[in-house]
Amino acid sequence: MKHRTPAPRGAAVLAAALLAAGTLGATAPAHAAGQPVHLEGTLASGAGYVLDVPAHWRGTLLLFSHGYRPSGTDNPAQDAPDDTTRKLLLAEGYALAGSSYATTGWAVEQAVPDQLATLDTFATKVGRARRTLAWGQSYGGLVTTALAERHPDRIDGSLSTCGLVQGGVANWNSTLDPVFALKTLLAPGADIPLTGLRDPARARAAARALTRVVTRAQGSATGRARTALAAALHNIPGWNDPAQPRPRPTDYPAQQVNQYQALTGLMAMPAFVWRQEAERRAGGNMSWNTGVNYTAMLRHSADHQEVKALYQAAGLSLAHDLATLEQAPRLGADPAAVAYMAENIAFTGRLRTPQLDIHTTGDALIPVQSESAYRRTAATAGTTGLLRHAYVDNAGHCTFTPAERVAALHTVDRRITTGHWGDTGATALNAEARRIDPGSPARYRPFAPGPYPRPFDLAHPTNAPRPGRN
Repeated sequence: MKHRTPAPRGAAVLAAALLAAGTLGATAPAHAAGQPVHLEGTLASGAGYVLDVPAHWRGTLLLFSHGYRPSGTDNPAQDAPDDTTRKLLLAEGYALAGSSYATTGWAVEQAVPDQLATLDTFATKVGRARRTLAWGQSYGGLVTTALAERHPDRIDGSLSTCGLVQGGVANWNSTLDPVFALKTLLAPGADIPLTGLRDPARARAAARALTRVVTRAQGSATGRARTALAAALHNIPGWNDPAQPRPRPTDYPAQQVNQYQALTGLMAMPAFVWRQEAERRAGGNMSWNTGVNYTAMLRHSADHQEVKALYQAAGLSLAHDLATLEQAPRLGADPAAVAYMAENIAFTGRLRTPQLDIHTTGDALIPVQSESAYRRTAATAGTTGLLRHAYVDNAGHCTFTPAERVAALHTVDRRITTGHWGDTGATALNAEARRIDPGSPARYRPFAPGPYPRPFDLAHPTNAPRPGRN
């Protein structure tokens, strides 16, 4: 445990004293002794922060890192993923904290220092926590893992939920692969840039153009087979929307429809518009596919059998299309942009405090195989004893119940208390989730994701991009 300073006599008492002394911001309301504390304010960076402390705080602080927010969208501070989870945690005696990050978009460079500043603000305005757990979801899982690797002196443990734990470079490489396959196989002569997107308008136009191509292709068996191949290169699952019925394991046409819909979402924002914002930050294109063997990538994909079946049904040669992909001119990266993205951030795997990663099995935005990427990184660094994974059997991105999230937090909390992981299996996590909320689904199950298609981390020096054929 990193912080052994005794807990404050009472968070609410201290907050009231600070208010009386005039040290709280003007936006902080007055608090009577024994009452909950809710503070909001602005960090030196311009990011907002929010702090919530229950009347009977047990001394544990949960630092929450929120997910990706596109440029131009609202950017409020957030200290929990939803109100139900917030209320559960406060009722259990946890204090909560989180910031907005100083900018939207790919803001890891700003997010990590803003989250550290939020910890400092909590210590000043409320008191020093006996222990601090970092947790986050989606892009916030990347921020959380960055905090765990780079600032282990500030936290005692961490939880990544549906996190982008493959890291930034791997994420953008893997996002490139499906759109490269779609353009190469469905619109080889079209002027649709996939990288080097100079402004948001150009990115949106490219997204619309490729989406029109894929939508037309969906009307034929040939087009559907090729779309399935592109989806397989990103490991997009055949059930990825919890609002849709779950297809049977061999109902490949239904799975392909779901993948097509997920691909339209990928093209609408991450593959073009979000990429353009990240390229602007990095100062160039930070991803490449030089030297990539798409035939081998498909062979290791969770969707391999589906692709083979759909190609056979369409009377189409899979070998021919794979050869087309192998022979197509590849895209090279800007080394300076790769270096920026590796710094902000690729992972080392050098954990010093325990981390639990949970993921839904049917995630199309950050496929579950991202967990394999971080396991590989930690294995090379020799820290797998500190790392555990658990999987929720559901479609969609971050579609956990509050009870499933809190059960995972309890697991990390116990690991810190006892020094041992104990039982982190699906049965134990489901029992904990049912204890928290007997009426809520508990859907953890044993699961072993396959390899991530394009891993990149700082534990493997052979990850460097090869020169491209642009």
